[in-house]
Amino acid sequence: MNERIRELELQAMSIVLNSNDPNGDVNKMYIPTEFTKKFAELIVRECINEVEQAKNSPFVSLDDAKRMKHFVDITKKKIQKHFEVE
Repeated sequence: MNERIRELELQAMSIVLNSNDPNGDVNKMYIPTEFTKKFAELIVRECINEVEQAKNSPFVSLDDAKRMKHFVDITKKKIQKHFEVE
């Protein structure tokens, strides 16, 4: 699992447990690692899909559309790399 996803998992658990300590007593809550990993991957994929939809927006010119496609492709790759999601 990507370390950032694990950090976000701990942060979420801490918030749910009303703890100010980011490494609070997460033993009160058991969430299987595979669930957390898959849940995070689905959220990341959903974000990537939303970014991908930007390519379908109406543009003033063909050049604008090409620039937007390039920007979307780069952003998508950065998100995938950051969260280690293919």
